[in-house]
Amino acid sequence: MSILLLAGFLCIATPAPQANITTVLGQTKAPRKISRYVCPMHPKVVSTKPGRCPKCGMRLRLVEAPVKPSAPETSAMSARPEENSVVLKIPNAQVYDQDGRRISFYNDLIKGRVVAINFIFTTCTTICPPMTATFRRVQQELGARGSEARLISVSVDPATDTPERLRDFAAKFKAGPGWTFVTGDKIEIDSLLQAFGVAVADKNDHTPMILIGNDRDGFWSRAYGLSAPSTLVSAIEAATAHR
Repeated sequence: MSILLLAGFLCIATPAPQANITTVLGQTKAPRKISRYVCPMHPKVVSTKPGRCPKCGMRLRLVEAPVKPSAPETSAMSARPEENSVVLKIPNAQVYDQDGRRISFYNDLIKGRVVAINFIFTTCTTICPPMTATFRRVQQELGARGSEARLISVSVDPATDTPERLRDFAAKFKAGPGWTFVTGDKIEIDSLLQAFGVAVADKNDHTPMILIGNDRDGFWSRAYGLSAPSTLVSAIEAATAHR
């Protein structure tokens, strides 16, 4: 009887065959998805938690992507500084300024010039008013320094923003000569927004990014549109001096 009980105990305690374990561990699982937060201006700034970009202060946007378990995590707070220069191919889109004049975007506004471009819409109640007010102070500081840099504000809502609406908007912020507000046919405006890398499905999601360019030397850089005016002026002067 003792021998039979011992044999039964050994049968229960014996591990399952290794082949069965291998089969279980060898099952293919779909890669898990985790939430990541990315800066719209600085795509290399990535965090697993919501917050603001340590480089420009913009709120990080939520994205989801399959991630391998072994992939290293990159924190927004530990992201290294990166060069903000960009490469652009600007279409010569046919647009209208705030005075209703039909102009060629590249030939009439960009070619051979130093420019700073932001993106706004007149019914915006969040970032557009402070960005436009900042642009006004930038224009004043540039004028005091004798700069010939031009400012351009492109509407991301051309269906609503007629030249008349842009003219009233420009007057509200006391925009001076050398600051052009742009609207036009949606297809033409969309071609500009795509070329600048700022096209969005919802106008309310548009970026507070400013593009600063020296077309003469083919140099373009990005800046945060809600930065201090002095910071933006310095970036514009750096583009002017670029060789």
